[in-house]
Amino acid sequence: MFKKIIVLCLLIVFCIPAHAKSAETCDRTCLEKWVDRYLVAMRDQDKNPEMFAPDLKFIEDGVRLPFGNEGLWYSMSGIGNYKFYVPDVEAQQVAFIGTVREKAVRSGVESISALALRLKISNNRITEIEQIVVRPDSVNSSNNDFPPTGPAVEAMGAPHPIFKETIPEDKRMSRKELIKTANYYFTGLENNDGKGYYPFTDDCVRFENGVDVLLNTNKETGEKTRTSCKKQFEEGVKGIVTRIRDRRFVAVDSERGIVFAFGFFDHDFIHWTWQLAELFKIEDSQIRRIEAIFHRAPYGMNSGWSTFEKGISNEIQE
Repeated sequence: MFKKIIVLCLLIVFCIPAHAKSAETCDRTCLEKWVDRYLVAMRDQDKNPEMFAPDLKFIEDGVRLPFGNEGLWYSMSGIGNYKFYVPDVEAQQVAFIGTVREKAVRSGVESISALALRLKISNNRITEIEQIVVRPDSVNSSNNDFPPTGPAVEAMGAPHPIFKETIPEDKRMSRKELIKTANYYFTGLENNDGKGYYPFTDDCVRFENGVDVLLNTNKETGEKTRTSCKKQFEEGVKGIVTRIRDRRFVAVDSERGIVFAFGFFDHDFIHWTWQLAELFKIEDSQIRRIEAIFHRAPYGMNSGWSTFEKGISNEIQE
């Protein structure tokens, strides 16, 4: 009898399908394909149950919405050309910045919006969707020199080749080190004193909503000059931001030295909040390139993923 039990146990162990023994791990290519599949599904309003978990959580612009018929799912009419993927194999998440097309219901006019996205994959289904949609009228910037975000991001064409460069294995930083370095950007900007630790390379470049914000053009002569990331932090951004909170580092690509974060910039003196997605290219513990998209949100807005205590904190969240 005892031998029969052992044989039966062995048969059970070896006959269980591989996918049932442990959750299938999605590699880099697999994670990027999930973004592509998701964009097509959203465009086509296809809520295929084989693709989406039954207990899926969907949040757009900090608000939890019914999945599949509201927000961008309601208005998306096409997929844009700019596509920046940040696969995180360890966390089984993938982040993305890109462009989409939306068609106004009443006028039928199509516009380009910027999209920041995070997908959580588990058991071969999407379990969490987080997205920020920056529409043409959602930035509300007083600076008329800035073009609408969607077209500006679209005009970038493709992520800069620097982002695709692989870091040699012997020079790769740990996940914790990459997040720590990226967070110096938020801390340095929040402290506003020009005396912080600013780990930028000399050739650091920063794009915000598709605009190279460190490139200065003389309106009279057309002459172009460039401010360094470090100099701007030391001299040009004092007193701009009062609090940078809910710093959620949701995707880390150690192979390429890329960190993707969601967060909020508060300006308490004007009751203004920016909700943003920001990514960093980091090499040798220094930030080489930064890209962000953001829009205005109600002052004090929560991400929809954090408790009040975490949402108001300036500590690192993962």
